[in-house]
Amino acid sequence: MPIIKSAKKRVKVARKATVRNVKTKRTLKTALKSFHAAVTGGKKDVKKAQSKAQSALDQAAKKKVMHKNKVARKQKQLAAKAKAAAGLKKTATPKKTVAKKAAPAKKAVAKKAPAKKPAAKKTTKK
Repeated sequence: MPIIKSAKKRVKVARKATVRNVKTKRTLKTALKSFHAAVTGGKKDVKKAQSKAQSALDQAAKKKVMHKNKVARKQKQLAAKAKAAAGLKKTATPKKTVAKKAAPAKKAVAKKAPAKKPAAKKTTKK
């Protein structure tokens, strides 16, 4: 058990954060399970389940329970599964590769040597 006052406060704050994070994770898991059940069961409420799951993912990102890139990836996966469940299967189309044009050959231009400055005139004092 901590002795220092600030350490005691950290324990309290960490406990509150843990409870909050566990609640967010539980909500997320429930939403994802209901979405997967809707997709595999062929139910009509796939869109509704997808909406709830994406909302739960957004909340997890907002509360920094999950990284935003992971959330984006999960949402993309959910959208793909929902689309496939609706019968609009995503066709695997290869990415179009654009041939890079060769850079035009630069002409060999000889650089001119910098012009020499004329020698300063020497003046004599009288």
